[in-house]
Amino acid sequence: MLLAAGDGKRMKSKQPKVLCEVLMKPMITWVEQACRKAGIEEVYVVAGAGAEQVKQAVSPECNIVIQSQRRGTGHAVMTAAQALEGGGDVAVLNGDAPFISAEVLAAAYAQHIRQHNAVTLVTARLQEPFGYGRIVRTESGEVSAIVEESDATQQEKLIDEINSGTYWFKASFLQKALSHFTADNAQGEYYLTDVVKIARKLQERVDGYACHSTDVVLGANDRKALKMLNDIARNREIERHLSNGVDIPFDDGVIIGTDVHIAPGTKIMPGTILAGNTTIGENCVIGPNSYLMDSQVGDGSSIIASYMTSSTVGCAATIGPFSQLRPGSHIMDGVKIGDFVEVKNSTIGEKTSIAHLTYIGDSDVGAGVNFGCGVVTVNYDGQNKFRTTIGDHAFIGCNTNLIAPVKVGDGAYTAAGTTVDEDVPDDALAIGRVRQEIKKHWAKGKIKKKI
Repeated sequence: MLLAAGDGKRMKSKQPKVLCEVLMKPMITWVEQACRKAGIEEVYVVAGAGAEQVKQAVSPECNIVIQSQRRGTGHAVMTAAQALEGGGDVAVLNGDAPFISAEVLAAAYAQHIRQHNAVTLVTARLQEPFGYGRIVRTESGEVSAIVEESDATQQEKLIDEINSGTYWFKASFLQKALSHFTADNAQGEYYLTDVVKIARKLQERVDGYACHSTDVVLGANDRKALKMLNDIARNREIERHLSNGVDIPFDDGVIIGTDVHIAPGTKIMPGTILAGNTTIGENCVIGPNSYLMDSQVGDGSSIIASYMTSSTVGCAATIGPFSQLRPGSHIMDGVKIGDFVEVKNSTIGEKTSIAHLTYIGDSDVGAGVNFGCGVVTVNYDGQNKFRTTIGDHAFIGCNTNLIAPVKVGDGAYTAAGTTVDEDVPDDALAIGRVRQEIKKHWAKGKIKKKI
């Protein structure tokens, strides 16, 4: 059960807090993915205002429950009480604590089962526990209370073990405990932390799993804290790839998402952002100042100062600088794409060269094709998109306009400045331009000399 009804007021955001991103991914997505990896199959999400936005951020299998009134964490669990009806065990987590891990969830659950606990809290030890609820234990080591900072005695404030806000419950106990919740406090809210007191009253066992990482307790209530989470996550990912043999000589502006895979020997240069399900092969150079989202790059390729979204690049290809591969672009081995080239929803065959200042959209291009400067595939007539087909080893002259749908055959040649609006046969030359006419002395006196 993920508690995700918090608003974004302190974030100065119009969207729910759990949708604020850490390393380009909503915080609640981090938490759900940890649950899935830990083997938790049925997930309930308790959302408030902005529930539709939250629904878009989690997987379609999640059950969305609306907490119309925000009356505390205990009340949020009450709202999703139907999740307890099947019995078994249930985990309750905060949707804005992105660093909870599958390993911690699994280890805490193993302890929960082994000790036959009604409640197992995930705890951590902090050098500076100020502001967190302290874990009070009995002489035998069981948890006897969670004491909030404002209610703690001087002795209790010295306790360094704190509550992370993640719990495992025996579902039958939590169902029973909900009827014992009271809102007898200044805020008129129901607190989930009261389960410890209720469990002790019902003579049920409560214990805590003390995890080694203190990051599990970290959340964000403002933009400053959110930046801190991003810094931690960014450094983690960079260290992971360095350990795997990726060369990141300078990490200035380098951001690598958690779902990115990079093979050893590849160099990531400053200012590079790798996001989504991106995979990069061996011995590539990515950057400086490149952005790749949901894309794949083969071994030995370079992506220099360019954008690439939902596209693939083969091996030993060179892209950039200042190129853009838009969704649906498939660049084969050995292709060269130069500066100020845009490719969209097109396949570019092996060892084709598109040097500069060219737009290739909705096209199928063969192998060994050469594009001169300023070529445009004219793919849109204002209502529909059409495809252009170019055969192997064709030569497309500078400033050629290819009016789709049109086909240029194998080995065909278009003269510079040609507008092609009908198919060009194999090995043919297409010339489609007005013949040059010279009028001698016509310009004399018509151009004002500035020097």
